[in-house]
Amino acid sequence: MTEHYRTLRVLAIAFLASGLAGVHARAADVAGPKYPDVIAAKVQPAGAGSFDFDVTVSSPYDTPERYADAFRVAGREGRVYGERKLLHDHAGEQPFTRELYGVKVPPGVRTVTVQARDRKFGYGGKSIEVGLPGR
Repeated sequence: MTEHYRTLRVLAIAFLASGLAGVHARAADVAGPKYPDVIAAKVQPAGAGSFDFDVTVSSPYDTPERYADAFRVAGREGRVYGERKLLHDHAGEQPFTRELYGVKVPPGVRTVTVQARDRKFGYGGKSIEVGLPGR
């Protein structure tokens, strides 16, 4: 094999490899996010150490078997203070806001984390830390 053909062969292999890498990257982009994100959370005191939450979630809904099916309010150490189960998909309503009332939080806790869950993959995605009013 001449030097010219070896050079052409190396260039052809490099070209094909770069093209395949680009196809793989585009396929990953099409797949989109895996988890729902909490994009907003409002909290109001509800008296006697409890709080009401309005939580806005953006879900990467793609099938009826996969959608944001819950969100929770948790402390820094991971203790869950309240959870709202969502019983149906919100395919036609993205993002969507739901409330969770009467979440009891121990007196020493000043901030909580709000997280959303995907029916198929569980908790993940963007969460929001919010301060508790009056604490």
